[in-house]
Amino acid sequence: MKKNIGKTDKMIRIILAIVLVSLDFFRVVDSPYAWILTLLGIVLAGSTLISFCPLYTIFGINTNKSDNS
Repeated sequence: MKKNIGKTDKMIRIILAIVLVSLDFFRVVDSPYAWILTLLGIVLAGSTLISFCPLYTIFGINTNKSDNS
């Protein structure tokens, strides 16, 4: 599994994950489907931790500029 998520992308994903999980946790979004926000936030955080996004592979995107990938 080749790393395809760069530093800037990681920061954006972590911030977005925190926002999405917070929206559900603090009941800002009051819907029976608000748990989907938490799930999406967990997926974003998980892909950030492993520095790999399967969708990036499908679309040929690579934001990782390091040579150690």
